[in-house]
Amino acid sequence: MKEGRQAWVVVAAAFTSMFVAFGAVYSFGAFFEPMAREFRTGQGLTSVLFAVTAFCFFSLGAVSGAIADRVGPRRVVLVGAVAIGAGLALTALAPGFWFGCLTYGLGVGVGTACAYVPMVAAVGGWFERRRSLAIGIAVSGIGAGTLAGPPLAALLIERVGWRQAFLVLAAVSTVALVAVAIAAKAPPVRPPAAHGLARVVRTRSFALLYGTGLFSGFALFLALVHLVPYALRLGSPALSAAALVSVVGVGSVAGRLFLGGAADRLGPVTAFRLSMAILLASYFTWLVAPGYAVLAGFALLLGLGYGGWVALSPSVMAALFGAEGLGGMVGALYTSAGIGALLGPPFAGFIVDATGGYRPAIVSAIVLAAASLALAGVLPARGR
Repeated sequence: MKEGRQAWVVVAAAFTSMFVAFGAVYSFGAFFEPMAREFRTGQGLTSVLFAVTAFCFFSLGAVSGAIADRVGPRRVVLVGAVAIGAGLALTALAPGFWFGCLTYGLGVGVGTACAYVPMVAAVGGWFERRRSLAIGIAVSGIGAGTLAGPPLAALLIERVGWRQAFLVLAAVSTVALVAVAIAAKAPPVRPPAAHGLARVVRTRSFALLYGTGLFSGFALFLALVHLVPYALRLGSPALSAAALVSVVGVGSVAGRLFLGGAADRLGPVTAFRLSMAILLASYFTWLVAPGYAVLAGFALLLGLGYGGWVALSPSVMAALFGAEGLGGMVGALYTSAGIGALLGPPFAGFIVDATGGYRPAIVSAIVLAAASLALAGVLPARGR
């Protein structure tokens, strides 16, 4: 019972860690327009700031996860608390766009990498029989942060301006992540992995998962970054536009809990394929959205598929390759989403700047999501 209680304490700490980190990250949509106006940058260039951030937190997860496998999550999360607090505070003082890219991209990117993958891996290490459900609950913190962060950021920006809003986020994030680090405990010692990371990344199954992450990340972050500007272009008020990201958060929580729980019955790979199909359906909804109501439906579907994808990726890795060394394996897999996140938002932004419309970018997202579903369809159901 003692180990069981400790395991759920780690789940709660992981939930809080992801709530704080991703609440800050995904509130960027609320900062998009005021920063673009002040720095006099277009859609494409402003998108680069978030793209660099997402690339850092996904790609550096391979480093933070591997370190946490060796030293435990506590010290890694403490580093993340300092990085995200400093990154947000320095961005508030940024004299120009490229300085903001450096401070926000590296600071928030490193901080989120330290708060995310190590805590997901810690939860995976504490559970066996109900691993998919436990990870689903933990990563639903991402969805809850996505739900709460953007409207709170929009209200702060409205009252005190975007620079002061970043300072508030910096203080809250630092304090909360220090508390997470205190509660985080490494999982029980496990026997060495039967096969190392180098061997895993050379397998066909890993290659299929990597391709799925690359295409899905490209399409997903294309949508996440441009959802608020798209709604503003349709004439939505700023707060209503920011609320669409919160709708993504609602869907994300539902996807993480529903698909995470379903994976214990259907199997992680089957549930993972379902999440890819939901993502594809969401982009078709975006393509035909005539106004705010249908756009909110798109945001809900997007969150549902995204939540399932993120919640199930660690469980799929554990099912195919085992739970030992899960932090390093998940971190290596998430570099695919990092590359997609680096490319997707600027791609869409520059298309909008060049054509004046979003339709070519949306069609691109549909094609990429279809490719992701096809790759997921040929994944084996379990490891050999």
